[in-house]
Amino acid sequence: MTATPTLEMLDPATLTVDVNVRKDAALTADFIASIKEHGVMEPVIAHRKDDGTVHVLMGQRRTRAAVEARREAIPVMIIQSPEEAERIVTQVVENIQRAELTEADEADAYHQLSLIGVSAAAIAKKTGRTKTTVESALKAKSSDAGAAALGKGWSIEEALIMAEFEGNRDATAELESVIMDEPGQLLHVAQLLRDRRESAAALAALTEELEAHGKIIVEDAGHYADEENLYVSAANRADGEPATDEDANAYVISTDYRGQHNAKPAITGWKELGFTPRYERYDGGRQAQKGPMTEEQKAERKTLIENNKSMVSATTVRRHFVKSLLARKQAPKGWQYFTVHAITHHPETASGYDGKVAAELVGAKVEESNAWAWNPLREHVAKTTARPEFSLIALVCAGYEKTIAKDSWRSPSQTHRDYLKQLVLWGYTASETEQIILDSGKPNEADAA
Repeated sequence: MTATPTLEMLDPATLTVDVNVRKDAALTADFIASIKEHGVMEPVIAHRKDDGTVHVLMGQRRTRAAVEARREAIPVMIIQSPEEAERIVTQVVENIQRAELTEADEADAYHQLSLIGVSAAAIAKKTGRTKTTVESALKAKSSDAGAAALGKGWSIEEALIMAEFEGNRDATAELESVIMDEPGQLLHVAQLLRDRRESAAALAALTEELEAHGKIIVEDAGHYADEENLYVSAANRADGEPATDEDANAYVISTDYRGQHNAKPAITGWKELGFTPRYERYDGGRQAQKGPMTEEQKAERKTLIENNKSMVSATTVRRHFVKSLLARKQAPKGWQYFTVHAITHHPETASGYDGKVAAELVGAKVEESNAWAWNPLREHVAKTTARPEFSLIALVCAGYEKTIAKDSWRSPSQTHRDYLKQLVLWGYTASETEQIILDSGKPNEADAA
């Protein structure tokens, strides 16, 4: 049988304030002064344990302020002792509803609940948060880097990213700098770091595999007699026959803008091994006067490579944003004009879209197929009549996505400006390289003058 709650007037100094999930009690001087003058108007909720001690469940801030104000008694509603999990959940829900709980406090609360056996799904159901939010908070809290980030007052998303790169000093230093100076660029920088990490891991694996087969990794190779290393494709054997990959004792590894690696077979020490160049220079064998790149050329080359990499990483972030946008209950504001403008002004968005990308953007299940003219978005639309506007938006966005290349920033078009501007209006933060495209449509100061 459930005991009936009772209202008692108790000395706040005798109450036990348990560890609250809201760390910052915000005991301002004004709040304490108000409690001192008017007292506690809203009863504190508490329960009395078997040993007679009264433990505050809700109203820790008011209780502490009453102690500071030296109030002799405050109203306390005594209820039946709840389970520890229910106590924490009650606090979390109350503070979330009042918008008083920081994300760090939420993560602390979820962590406490998980330690006493409450599942992420159960926590999400009780608090009204998504299961993904709860799982992200728990994952961030479980790492030193994530816990430290939460302790600094950073968001769960920021803490989760810091946790992801824990142990990588350079990456965490860069991320921390971005969070402090340009928080809007965090997702882009994080994705760029993921791509770099994946590329570095693939390079290490490829290098290890080649070296395990007795191959030497050389920085460069060429096609003519003045080269130290000769590509297999440019070498002949001693008997005059073209060299083959079996003759290779070295490899030159190159990396493209996507971070993908290509190993090209070469021969180092080819002269001593009896190989000869297959080709001669057009100048009769003299070394071409290439000359080293100027510092300006090197800078331009570096900018080109970095911006291309940035655009590739931004594609991942951009598509994730669109997918999240289309996972909401309501279509984004202004979607009708966005789609009709795209179809009338940029018809290639409707005629040339990638069905797989569109299906992924709208969250449809995609099963790989080699069938001719395979289009998972078409299959998705055929199966359901629900939310057709979301499929249309996905189709148009996929059409725009197909037209954006790694080097679109070099020749910005109105098509890409229209697309990115709409995403920004819907809450997307453009990467610095995408911003080049957006800024290309603005009149410069000289034109304005």
